[in-house]
Amino acid sequence: MNKMLKLVSIAWLAIASSVVSVQANEVLDRVAVIVNDGVILQSEVEAMLAQIKRNAAEQDISLPGDEVLRVQAIDRLVLQEVQLQIARRAGIEVSDAQLEQTIQGIAQESNMSVDELRNEIERLGSSWSSYRESVRKEMLLGEIQRGAVRERVYISPQEIQNLSEMLDEVNSQEVEYRLSHILVGLRDGSGGDEVQDARERAEQLLDVLRKGADFAETAISASSGSRALEGGDLGWMNINAMPTLFAEAVRGKREGDLIGPIKSGVGFHILKVADTRGLETVEVEEVNARHILLQPSVILSDKRAREKLTEIRAQIVAGEATFEEMAREHSSDPGSASQGGELGWSQTDVYDPAFKQVVDSSEIGVISEPFKSQFGWHIVEVLDRRVQDATERSKQNRAYQLLFRRKYQEELENWQQEIRDQAYIEQVIK
Repeated sequence: MNKMLKLVSIAWLAIASSVVSVQANEVLDRVAVIVNDGVILQSEVEAMLAQIKRNAAEQDISLPGDEVLRVQAIDRLVLQEVQLQIARRAGIEVSDAQLEQTIQGIAQESNMSVDELRNEIERLGSSWSSYRESVRKEMLLGEIQRGAVRERVYISPQEIQNLSEMLDEVNSQEVEYRLSHILVGLRDGSGGDEVQDARERAEQLLDVLRKGADFAETAISASSGSRALEGGDLGWMNINAMPTLFAEAVRGKREGDLIGPIKSGVGFHILKVADTRGLETVEVEEVNARHILLQPSVILSDKRAREKLTEIRAQIVAGEATFEEMAREHSSDPGSASQGGELGWSQTDVYDPAFKQVVDSSEIGVISEPFKSQFGWHIVEVLDRRVQDATERSKQNRAYQLLFRRKYQEELENWQQEIRDQAYIEQVIK
């Protein structure tokens, strides 16, 4: 849904709610539909019809007659009421803090401040309080849907792998590689000794290249390929334009990778991926850190926990004890204490925000001053940092998200049909 359309749609829901309230005060409203132990009022049906027509006008969509629309409006209201009843029974609520955060997000998506959003809502004819409650209802419906449907979605590892490979195959058609090439040639009809000699020369060249020799200079001096005088540069090509032998070897490689030796009828080939374009690569920084955690309790006060960590840190820095010893003896984190406080390699996004902030800003080998997170008081030492290629992990995650969205929508519709079928529904006003 278009962002501004979403804003207008929720605003119109708020207007509809206001209409219901006003009408209920002016006349004795009539019950249109009984849904379990709740009801849908005639004024709600009329307000929903008005909302549908308003949205259609915004999108320039032609609509069927009112009788058809009335059936659709009642169906939507019934389904909404059944879901809200489930949410109420489950005790699901949307806090004011959550509501404020969502409204701020709606404003940002519409390139507005919250005050500008409020002015726009009031310009459309709704009160701000009605709009807020309409947003709260939308959030409540989303929460109960996610909670009910998420556990119904199952995605097997094989499904993820299959889709990942399919996406990879599609994307590979758009990827181009700039290859450099060295050929250690064989004459036609070469015997076994000549083939072995050529293989050894190719291996020697590859070893030299791995040690940092310039590929272009090596190609000019040692290659018998047709592009030797150009430094072995084969130019840009995608997988489909390469010789099959090269395509199979190059697929999945990154800029700077050396490949070979690859044997063909004319000799042994060495390739270098000089450059790529259109190739998705994802790198992440991982940190190996260790910590000591002290959790305040009825026995250990918050102040004393900090003081004790300061003392422990001083002992470690002075060389009177090791970090590992202190972690095993004092740390309240059972998962890492037995490992001398080590948390292993991970991205810092997995940590508590306060812990992440300290780890991100710490120098390697320096023990932090005591700091507090939601878990208690810590000291932490970053042991090392590294950059990892997370391209494959990113592809797998993308495949999972695509599968989840597809299955989620299917299961949402199934669940909604089930709860509707199980509900008691009596239409009072035809």
